[in-house]
Amino acid sequence: MKRLSLIGLALMTGASLFGAKKAPVITNVEPPYWWVGMANDTLQIMVTGNGIGAADVSVDYPGIKLLDQVTLDSPNYKFLYLLIGDETRPGKMPINFSLKGRKTTYDYELKARDRRPEDYVGFSASDVLYLLMPDRFARGDRKGADEFGGLDYPVGYDRTQPSTRHGGNIAGIRENLGYLDSLGVTALWATPVLENDMPGGSYHGYATTDYYRIDPRFGTNDDWAQLVTDAHSRGMKVVMDMIFNHSGSAHPWMKDMPSADWYNHPDGKELTNFRLSTVHDPYVSDYDLDHTVNGWFVPDMPDLNQRNPHLMKYLTQNSIWWIESSKINGIRMDTYPYADMKAMAGWARDVMREYPNFNIVGECWYGNEAGSAFWQAGNKMNPVPTNLPTVMDFKLSIDGHKFFDEETDPWNGLNHLYDHLALDYLYADPQKVLTFLDNHDTDRFLTELPDSLGSWKQAIAFLLTSRGIPQLYYGTELLMNGTKKITDGHIRLDMPGGFEGDTHSEFTGEGRTALQNEAWDFMQKLLQWRRSPQANEVIARGALKHFMPQNGMYVYERSLGDKKIVVLLNGKDEPNTVTMERTLEILPYGTRRHNIMTGEDVTIEETMTFAPREIMILQNF
Repeated sequence: MKRLSLIGLALMTGASLFGAKKAPVITNVEPPYWWVGMANDTLQIMVTGNGIGAADVSVDYPGIKLLDQVTLDSPNYKFLYLLIGDETRPGKMPINFSLKGRKTTYDYELKARDRRPEDYVGFSASDVLYLLMPDRFARGDRKGADEFGGLDYPVGYDRTQPSTRHGGNIAGIRENLGYLDSLGVTALWATPVLENDMPGGSYHGYATTDYYRIDPRFGTNDDWAQLVTDAHSRGMKVVMDMIFNHSGSAHPWMKDMPSADWYNHPDGKELTNFRLSTVHDPYVSDYDLDHTVNGWFVPDMPDLNQRNPHLMKYLTQNSIWWIESSKINGIRMDTYPYADMKAMAGWARDVMREYPNFNIVGECWYGNEAGSAFWQAGNKMNPVPTNLPTVMDFKLSIDGHKFFDEETDPWNGLNHLYDHLALDYLYADPQKVLTFLDNHDTDRFLTELPDSLGSWKQAIAFLLTSRGIPQLYYGTELLMNGTKKITDGHIRLDMPGGFEGDTHSEFTGEGRTALQNEAWDFMQKLLQWRRSPQANEVIARGALKHFMPQNGMYVYERSLGDKKIVVLLNGKDEPNTVTMERTLEILPYGTRRHNIMTGEDVTIEETMTFAPREIMILQNF
């Protein structure tokens, strides 16, 4: 009965929980509290309790009108819909439940908002996101906290196994914010931190069993809010990972569904076909589309039915609750195209209406540019206004090795990168595309430890200077490598030094190899330069002009007014002497620019020689 513990008997008045067996018994209330003064003035409260659906409900609170009370198929849920008037004041709102002459009153808290909606500023192209997995990043001191409190499946830690929990937590992230700040990232994205009370432990976090509770192995709701506060104190933003396509199979809903259509294919016999092309296929069959969006993602992640309006209201409020209560700066929504398109469009609309300067990125995993662009807000190819500001550039991640590892000749290497960007006309706003080389679901960009860093440096330099919102995967700065051929755990290794008993710590230069320090120093230099005010303005807001790779050279310019940044990449593995006539429109002969890579000034000459895999980043300010 972990749900009962979430409420506390002190909140129950009127009839004793133990003394009157026929009195309405409340075991859970979601959301746990709410706020007055929200843009959406209709509040849904989902009340759970044995037979609570048969209770009659009344509310007597100034400014509040009970619009509806709904019982679906299960008698153990009651959905209350309340209109919150503009004049409503914060306070404890008594909700009265009456059943067979017995009464119970629940005091529901309405809070005052402590900041303006426009002050919730989302991540943007001015930021660099650092993606980490809390279980694998670092383990911090919890000061005797009960890490398994209230869990039905208190799966412990075993760092010898790649697919079990390793014990990282929110405290470990907080203790290493200085490391991330020193590196130069400006935003943190943590894979899901909500409760995953699953038989296997679900270390990755994508099998939610409680939408309003941080998993106790990671910490508490207060710990999460404190992480956000600590990050903000360093000028860093925080992005929260959410999953509305599916829940974990051990969620209480699976044992007692509020309605028969709460889940798609509730018997679990239908899995998704993973063919996202069906969503925008003009000739698609009903069968194929159903098996894409309504099939379960995996056998232990049942597919939620977003077409159910009560469920969708619940999920939308959940997002708003986490934004308002913890002050996060963005949401990354998992498996976005697998959920109902119209329902998710409504969700994104409602969130962005509440927080107009917020940002949301949807995981739209396509191997082509058109598929990703289809989902971005403003895209005219999609008949449904998705309201989704940001999508992910999976093409860059999938083919990044081809882009950067291949030596550049007339057709290969950096030519692929040029062709990729040439398709940016498909996006409504390319600057709001999330770019990345790898993440927790893909092979590491470095499948194995390299002997030299030429192509790796060029990939990082492009990621941090081209269009879009760059995202780094934890450990990339330390040359972490691996593939998922054996198991996903091999691309989700622990950060060395983040856990007690580690033989060395790579959080400090002393614990790294010479090659790792070379990589870390390179990335730090670029990141710290990128977040400097003038460079950041040009990279985040500037126009992009690029030149088709020729003679092994790829050149592009970022410009904003009279401020210019020019990036030159030699895609050859040997010294490369080239004429500079093609780039005269941005680099006239005799132009003198500061090279941030060397700290020296460079004069543009008619013929110039570039070292193997050389990177020049030239600025005029």
